[in-house]
Amino acid sequence: MAVTVDKSWVESANDSATDFPLQNLPFGVFSASELKPRIGVAIGDRVLDIRACAEQGLFRALDPLLQQACTAATLNGLMSHGRRAAATLRARLIEILRIDVAPEIRSKVERNLRSAGETTMHLPTAIGDYTDFYASIYHATNVGRLFRPDNPLLPNYKHVPIGYHGRASSIVVSGTEIKRPCGQTKAADAESPAFGPSRLLDYELEVGFFVAEGNRRGEPVSLSEAESHIFGLCLLNDWSARDIQAWEYQPLGPFLAKSFATSVSPWVVTLDALEPFRTHAFERAPGDPQPLPYLNSESNQKRGGIDLKLEVLLSSRRIREAGQAPARISRGNARDLYWTLAQMLTHHTSNGCNLQPGDLLASGTVSGAAKESVGSLLEMTQRGAEPIPLPSGETRKFLEDGDEVIFRAYCEREGHPRIGFGECRGVIQPAS
Repeated sequence: MAVTVDKSWVESANDSATDFPLQNLPFGVFSASELKPRIGVAIGDRVLDIRACAEQGLFRALDPLLQQACTAATLNGLMSHGRRAAATLRARLIEILRIDVAPEIRSKVERNLRSAGETTMHLPTAIGDYTDFYASIYHATNVGRLFRPDNPLLPNYKHVPIGYHGRASSIVVSGTEIKRPCGQTKAADAESPAFGPSRLLDYELEVGFFVAEGNRRGEPVSLSEAESHIFGLCLLNDWSARDIQAWEYQPLGPFLAKSFATSVSPWVVTLDALEPFRTHAFERAPGDPQPLPYLNSESNQKRGGIDLKLEVLLSSRRIREAGQAPARISRGNARDLYWTLAQMLTHHTSNGCNLQPGDLLASGTVSGAAKESVGSLLEMTQRGAEPIPLPSGETRKFLEDGDEVIFRAYCEREGHPRIGFGECRGVIQPAS
């Protein structure tokens, strides 16, 4: 039986192709010509000014501290109140944007809407810390096979969510240009390393998630509580210089090959908006070890995954000059992650590490079992040995100057409106 679909008086929110229907309402930070950065919510092709709504008393029934958080320039304060508090704000937003809202309320809200095209998006939070996981077993196996054909997956992988602490200062919002990094590399046949622009620049398709309420140092978050500490999700591109990485990564892992830039999409899609698209956790192969008790529960196995479709598009300078559409080069799904978001967060805090509101965690590259579902050029081109064709007649082993990488993501299911993430974009600029 079809589910009744709530409509909005914002007509563009009722378009079946929009990323931002009434049932989504992702949070972000925007500015406009006369407005400094402030919290907004995407609805159709509009952005609702949350600060103005709060100042006009439209959230009067909510907790005063939550109302105050709505007037800030970042989402950190709002996130600090926890997922449950944010859900009450989201419920109020649905109420005032529904088609059946009282005319006097609609009139007030309408004055606080702006065309998305007139706004500039910013990072959603002041990101204090950033941790990147390695949660796709397909990605881990594909990459391992390139470097260790006889032993692609290391023995700890199926027992422990692998991750590393990234660099928060170089996280940028979608649309920010990415300068090709320079670094130290060493060719296999060279006697000594050299310093210069990376020649093997790559993208990594990832899902990011922001911490809501944090935890005290020394107090781990249990698996049953983990999702209450997750505010919402975004798209994330973990730009990677493969030649720098290959030379520097042993013995301590990624460093300068990744710290030069990480792009995120501007809208944070809440877990509540994704609830209709929850699915079971990754089904482990027969013979795989079960997670240790602190990372295992029946509810996480049943609904720990998210059926989130992911796409990678590539547009070269020649493609844009010819007026051609970007080429879709990969399609994946977040349900292919070996570890769930809750398992990653719980493991992160299991040693007593404290997370704070606005901290960013990421899944690591999302790859599927098929070649057309891998999340990096490293895997797709087999480390450059199998270049991919573009509609312009060009080929790519790795990214070239002028290339634009575009990530998109959405959830779809019969009887429910499409819930989209918008885009995460970045154009490669020369090293100098």
